[in-house]
Amino acid sequence: MTVLLRDALKPNLVQTNEGTPAIIHTGPFANIAHGTSSVIATDIALRLFDYVVIEAGFGADLGAEKFFNIVTRAGDFGVDAVVVVTTIRALKHHGTDDLEAGFPNLEAHMENIRKFGVPSVVALNRFPDDTENEIELLRAFCGKRGWRMEVSEVFAKGSEGGKALAQTVIDTIETEPNTGIQYTYDLEDSLKTKISKVATQIYGSAGVEYVAGARGRIRSLEKRGYGNLPVCIAKTQFSLSDNKGLRGRPTGDVAEVVGADVSAGAGFVVIYMGDIRLMPGLPEEPAAFGMDVDEDGEITGVF
Repeated sequence: MTVLLRDALKPNLVQTNEGTPAIIHTGPFANIAHGTSSVIATDIALRLFDYVVIEAGFGADLGAEKFFNIVTRAGDFGVDAVVVVTTIRALKHHGTDDLEAGFPNLEAHMENIRKFGVPSVVALNRFPDDTENEIELLRAFCGKRGWRMEVSEVFAKGSEGGKALAQTVIDTIETEPNTGIQYTYDLEDSLKTKISKVATQIYGSAGVEYVAGARGRIRSLEKRGYGNLPVCIAKTQFSLSDNKGLRGRPTGDVAEVVGADVSAGAGFVVIYMGDIRLMPGLPEEPAAFGMDVDEDGEITGVF
């Protein structure tokens, strides 16, 4: 671990094709972990730049929920605005090839962001095969609900394709009220209460069920002193629910808790929901077994 982590504590400073700085540090997946870069990287960025943009992975039910309820608490961060990124392709997927039938999925994500008390903007990540009619349908849908929306074409046009979005985000920060983060749960809540609040308020679940052993595991974690930690729920990224086959905005389903563990160093309790696969494991004999640090502090071994 010394070999692997000696230099890993330092964030990586890289740049975009146009010279914009980016700080990259850690890459946790938001379906099984918290889905954002490290507190160290964010803290450095906030000391150096006027605006800091942080990616919160997958849907707002995963990365955004965990960023608000876990990461901002750990780093004592405020949030000025949220950009919810969508695509015509994704909305058609959730509408089973019907664009407008997929709109409720976006609506759920936007409502969830509003629950956190932070202003938001919809960004349409445009693909070459998106039609003007499709874009206007989405714009009209957002307009009826009072949401600001901009088309982003940064992949094809670089910064020129993102100027309108950037300006809209800045305008939103300067003009829309920000009540401060309204957390989904209090840290003093029991673990089961935290799980229930996330499932019902963010996922839209009708309730929560526990498979044999899961309830006892949670009680054990609380007895060991981990009850006041935030919860990091591991579930599918393909649905708002814990069932990857449910598209759109599912209602009436019951979330299923199948297990729980604690990431004591990170400072959260991991709750497993549904049929979730964690990261593939290491080989039977990991390469780290052949690495070492010699008395001069140099790394030795075969890489």
